[in-house]
Amino acid sequence: MTVEGAAGIMFQHYRFIDFATQAYLLGVALLILLFRGQTLPHWAWLAAGHGLCLAAVHWLIRRHGRGGAGRIIDFLRHFYPVLLYTGFYRETGVLNRMLCPDYLDPVLIGWEQELFGMQPSVTFMERFPYLPVSELFYMAYTSYYFMIAGVGLALFLRNRAQFFHYVSVISFVFYLCYTIYIFVPVIGPRVFFGRAEGYTLPPDVQCLAVSTTYPDAVRSGPFYNLMALIYEIFEAPGAAMPSSHVAIAWCTVYFSFLYLRRIRHLHLTMAVLLCLSTVYCRYHYVLDVLAGVLTAAVLLPTGNWLYWRFEKTRPPTGRALAETAAA
Repeated sequence: MTVEGAAGIMFQHYRFIDFATQAYLLGVALLILLFRGQTLPHWAWLAAGHGLCLAAVHWLIRRHGRGGAGRIIDFLRHFYPVLLYTGFYRETGVLNRMLCPDYLDPVLIGWEQELFGMQPSVTFMERFPYLPVSELFYMAYTSYYFMIAGVGLALFLRNRAQFFHYVSVISFVFYLCYTIYIFVPVIGPRVFFGRAEGYTLPPDVQCLAVSTTYPDAVRSGPFYNLMALIYEIFEAPGAAMPSSHVAIAWCTVYFSFLYLRRIRHLHLTMAVLLCLSTVYCRYHYVLDVLAGVLTAAVLLPTGNWLYWRFEKTRPPTGRALAETAAA
């Protein structure tokens, strides 16, 4: 048997999402091995974890491909990339000091000061410190999680081919964002408010903030407190540039316009509010948001092109899309 034949058998059940996931796992493992330095005292465990994850994903794909695997294996085959997002995201907070010795927030803060003559991520909330306004924006920011899960679940239940298209492209964008975070560590405007454990802005940068507190009315809101809890549990330091909230939100909007047209206008409205909320709620600089939009604009068509190329099929026609959207 030739090498090509053996490789064909080994990867015969692989789809684009599987190649993308395995490439990310392998690429990050190589970065750990090459650049671990003194910043990763437990680098061997991290590298071994990536190796085990590579093997587990490969086994899952092969096992599902043989058929008759049952509902649990079928569920994992479709959803395993989604189950890995949080772990990959949190890991970037551990790895992002391997290549860049310090956070780059002072650089972005300086750029925003030059562009706007102020810090929009601080002054936006100061100008509108009202509970109805803050809760609208915190609700919009929270909607990010419902966008990802809601569109995915709707497509999973109605059309598995559309679901695979969705999760493949979304995962591709996530993986590239995570890779950027490892190379470009930026915490975000929360550094102005002492919410970055172990890091303090230089005094000449810290003084650019017009306030170092959150208004009392804002802090009393339920969505504010919900997001505070989520960030306390899941946040990874240095994962702000580009804003994956913005990039992924626009990708989910694309799939609403493509496959779920009944909700597309509501979805679009929430995505616009989400972009504003990332600045108002002090999670991102304006430059993070612009970078998130650019990331979606570049990676969405790239992911689509790679998906259709790997799947060896053609994008659905306008008539087919109209029929599925009306269903």
